[in-house]
Parts: sequence; structure tokens; C-alpha cells
Amino acid sequence: MKKVLIANRGEIAVRIIETLRKMGIRSVAVYSSADRAAKHVKLADEAYFIGEAPSHASYLNANLIIETAKKAKCEGIHPGYGFLSENAGFAEMVEASGIRFIGPGSEAIRLMGSKIAAKEAVKTYNIPMVPGTDLAIEDPELGLDIAQKTGFPVLIKASAGGGGKGMRIVEHAGEFKEQMSRAISEAKNAFGDGAVFIEKYFTTPRHIEMQILGDQYGNIIHLNERECSVQRRHQKVVEESPSMLLDQEMRQKMGEAAILVARCCNYVGAGTVEFLVDEHKNFYFLEMNTRLQVEHPVTEYITGLDLVEEQIRIARGEVLRYKQEDIPINGHAIELRVYAEDPEEEFVPSTGTLETYIEPQGSYIRVDSGYESGMEVPIYYDPMLAKLITWGKTRIEAINQMKSAIRQYRVFGVKTTLPFGCFVMNHPEFIGGNYNTNFVNKYYSKEKFQHAIEAESRVAALIATKLHLDTVNQVKEPHHDKGNWLVKS
Repeated sequence: MKKVLIANRGEIAVRIIETLRKMGIRSVAVYSSADRAAKHVKLADEAYFIGEAPSHASYLNANLIIETAKKAKCEGIHPGYGFLSENAGFAEMVEASGIRFIGPGSEAIRLMGSKIAAKEAVKTYNIPMVPGTDLAIEDPELGLDIAQKTGFPVLIKASAGGGGKGMRIVEHAGEFKEQMSRAISEAKNAFGDGAVFIEKYFTTPRHIEMQILGDQYGNIIHLNERECSVQRRHQKVVEESPSMLLDQEMRQKMGEAAILVARCCNYVGAGTVEFLVDEHKNFYFLEMNTRLQVEHPVTEYITGLDLVEEQIRIARGEVLRYKQEDIPINGHAIELRVYAEDPEEEFVPSTGTLETYIEPQGSYIRVDSGYESGMEVPIYYDPMLAKLITWGKTRIEAINQMKSAIRQYRVFGVKTTLPFGCFVMNHPEFIGGNYNTNFVNKYYSKEKFQHAIEAESRVAALIATKLHLDTVNQVKEPHHDKGNWLVKS
């Protein structure tokens, strides 16, 4: 494989280009009219215009992307995440074109893309599943009957969806039909499929996922877990690995379950099996994401693996290079998703020009980003600017590294979630590792956020004052006998 097209944009396109360059593989970028000056376009060996800014006219144009890959004489297409990455039809078209799809087979994507079909497949292996519907439905009357048998609260979730779309938590029977109708409508608009399923809603769950790798010869391993319980609007905002919740016995059980899920669909490539864990540490299969996850860097930090490189090696037919016993847990890693959103105004998107964009630097600080100073943050795409990842020998070290990195970050021109990240890192419940998916709803409010930011500003001011005084005190009057400056040791 000498040349690969990246069917994506932003930080994930940049991330893939970096690994391709390391492997000596030429990279081909595609871009919309909104991304003419984008970072991934500048970094790629070749770049091709594929349409206007709305994603349906560019990054979701499967035919044009494949035609572009053929024109550029690419042997592979990497879909990144989002856009067409979990579109079984696109994967099938790529396969039929003779180009390698750097991801799982189309049948695995199709099977795991339907949450109902995935649950049906997983049943064979006796993996625990959240109580609820066995089939996707669109009838609110039937839905209400199922919800009452399951017991409130329940979660209505789009069968074909993700990212929090087509999802509703329902506390009481009286509001069920209206909420289900809204979920169906939203699912149809987002995914073209209004089918939903009903499942028991756990009020204080943890969201734990297992990263897996599988090759074309039936070898499958897991790369340990990621904790993704800090979420807003059902979307992850902070991830870490390993989880404070799991001991080695539970890690092994969840890892074995994840491998069985992968086996049930003959999975090839990198994928993620997601679980909910209740207050009694019982875990339940949630879904499988058949792509690279946004939060993959925390796994890379603790294992030392490059997951994009492993995807490419697997796609070109190599045998998996590692056995389960080869996979370490080295230290602790945390990721903060840096969104162009205003945390003081319910996380509404904040678009505009990045007047200043300076990323933090230092040992064990990693920034995956697709932006630079002077670039526009368009309204057409996900507002994530970057992912900020830190590592430490211990979890506390990783948290302190993250706080330091956030203080170094300089972004002017748009609002970001960096201050929110600081709020999380300083919160006692997060520091103690005793949190769940209700963390934001329970502990975050505009008033609490502002109070925390004011406290952080006071600490920063004290640190700055101390550093200034230390610098002043280090320098004394010149010693005239020796003619040099004495520096305080």
C-alpha cells in the first residue's frame, strides 16, 4: 500500500497523515470549499476538492470520494471517524472498487450498525445485555407497553444512530408517547431510519469501553479499557485509561466479552465494544463502534501502540503483531475534547476566526488538532478543535499535567471547552474517580462553573506572583570581587 486517501477532515485527517508519513505511505486529502486552507490539506502529499461546504455535498459523497481515490491511484481509503466511517454501503462500494477499506468488512459494519441486530448476534455468547426491546419499533403504543414492562425510567434510542441523536430519557409513562415521537422524528432526520428501541435506563451508570484489534486470520485481542463517563448531551467530553472502577479480574471479564462480540461478526481492524456498568459492578453490552474512536490516543499512551498503523497493517493483510499477554497498562492517560463551544451558555457552538491558537507543549502532553491561528471554525461540521491528551505515571500526575496543559493553551476568537476541562479536573468527585454519566447534570451549572473559574484564576494569579517573586529573589547585586552574577541555588 503506497498511497492512501483520507475520507475525512480536521484533526483525525491530520492524525492519519502523520502515521502514513511515518510508514512511508503517500497521503491524499479531500476537502470542501470551507476547508480550502485547512491544516490537513496543507500537510497531505496531494489534495483534491470534492464539493461545497455542507457535508452531504462533499464528505458524504461516497461516489466522488471513490472516484477521487481512483484518480489519485490510491490503494487504500481510511474513513477516520464520523461521516462515512460506519456506512456499510460505502465500505461495500470501496471493496467492489478494488481499493482496500481501512476498517472492518461491510457485513460487520452493517450488523453492528443496527443496535437490535447487534444484540441479537451477541445473545449467542450469553453476554449480559440491558433489559428492553428485542426488535426495533416505530409504534408509540407498543413502545409504551414495553416501557411499562421494563420499568421506568427508560431510554429511547435510535437503532441506526449515535452521538446522542434520536435519544430520550423518559421518567414517567405520561410523557412517553411524546418523547418517542420526537426521538423517531430526530432519528429519521439524522439517519433516514426512524426505528428505535427501548431499554432500561440506569440512573448512575459508568460508561466503559474496550478497544479491540482483529486481523484477517481470526486473531483478536483487547487493548484494555477506557472510561468515558463524563458526558454532556450523551456525548463524551473527557476520557481516561485505565478506569478507576475496574480491577484486574473485572478487566479480564470485560475484555473477554469484548473479544466474543468481535468474534460474532468476524471483526477485522480496530473497533470498540461499549458497556454500561451499574452500581453493583454488573456490566451490560451497549453497542460496538466499527471504527477508530475519537478517544483512541489514551489507549495509545498506555500501550505504546499506534492504532492507525495497526489498522493499516491489518488492512494490507498482515498478521496481528501482538498477543494478549503483550499488551501493558503503562501509567495513566486522560483526554479532553476541546470544542468550539461556550460552556457558560449550555455548550452552544462558537464559530468565528481563530485570532490566536497556540497549543501547549511539554513532556507527556499531546495535542491532536486540525486548526491553526487565522483559520475559520465553520458552522457545517462538528465543532471539535482538538483533543488534548496527557500522561502520568499515576492518575494524579496525569490530572496535574492536564491542568498545566490547559493553562498553557491560548485560544482567542471563539469560546472553547478548555475552562470546562479545568472545572472537571479540579472537581473532587472526578479526582476521587467516583463519578458516573450524570457527572455534568449533577455537578455542573453556570453558577458553579463561574465560581470554579474564579477560584482557578485566583490560584493562577498567586502562582504567577510567586514565580515573579522567585525570579526577582534569584538575582542579587553583582559581586564586585569576582565580577559575575550570583544566582540563588
